[in-house]
Amino acid sequence: MPELTGRLLRDHTTLRLGGPAERWVRATTEAELIEAVVDADTAGEPVLVLGGGSNLVVADAGFAGTVVEVATTGAEIDADDGPSCGGATVTVAAGESWDELVELAVERGWVGVEALSGIPGSVGATPIQNVGAYGQEVSQTVARVRVWDRTLRGVRTFANADCRFGYRTSRFKADPGRHVVLSVTYQLRQGDLGAPVAYAELANTLGVELGRRAPLADVRRAVLALRAGKGMVLDPADRDTWSAGSFFTNPVVDAVEVPPGAPAWPQPDGRVKTSAAWLIERSGFAKGHGDDRVALSGKHTLALTNRGAGTTDDLLALAREVRDGVAEQFGIVLVNEPVLVGCSL
Repeated sequence: MPELTGRLLRDHTTLRLGGPAERWVRATTEAELIEAVVDADTAGEPVLVLGGGSNLVVADAGFAGTVVEVATTGAEIDADDGPSCGGATVTVAAGESWDELVELAVERGWVGVEALSGIPGSVGATPIQNVGAYGQEVSQTVARVRVWDRTLRGVRTFANADCRFGYRTSRFKADPGRHVVLSVTYQLRQGDLGAPVAYAELANTLGVELGRRAPLADVRRAVLALRAGKGMVLDPADRDTWSAGSFFTNPVVDAVEVPPGAPAWPQPDGRVKTSAAWLIERSGFAKGHGDDRVALSGKHTLALTNRGAGTTDDLLALAREVRDGVAEQFGIVLVNEPVLVGCSL
């Protein structure tokens, strides 16, 4: 594997922020990926495993270690095409594009990920964050996750029940850096209609009742349109999309902590999930809040955006302003969703 030089993290993140990497290795096969991580671990070097760069905030100083870029490709498909077939089992390399997999699923009539259309990043990142949107999460379709365990120094396979999936979390996120995802296996139903629609905004867009189903292609089109309207579909010409997606997770709190009038979704543990966007807006932060360096998206208050001349320090200052303003107004401390590399809030 050749080492690459002069690489800046800002050229590999959707925020377009981040300084230089001390060392950079691009792994195009699973063997190269494991070798690169093992070599760095053996040398005692810090490692940043980089997928699509859509969920990262990297310091302006860059990364003083080895960046291992996951560029693995390939998929194994066990499915019979046709709506009458029972299901499809699809094992996908970590470096493959997530949205290209969703697009393929919709084309082939594989049900269960259509509402996750338009999410940037790689397949390998999806189980770490338990990626979710519009009423779907990958935990609903992940069958197995195959990883390199950097502590045990061996390949391990985790079944869905062992992944400890929760809201925007998993065992992989809870033990950061330990597991390098090699491939993910998804179990998908087959048919013409998507899964029952579980999100009111999507149901309204599709013109169906909650819990009803719509054609797969219609669901994908609707989700892409909704995401584009919020600046959540990457577009180099639209700086509202120069973000890491939703910067804060929706807080899960005790029911008594939910402000009057705020959205409230009961959780299995008896607590309630409320809307970070609602809290932000009612703390005085409108869309576009900021300056010509960094600002809240003009389309969606949950996205912090680089307007072109911003730095990571600028972005973090804005994040602190929003977080502290919400805490002062409502007593709820928002938690960042992106991974922070070499920096902190």
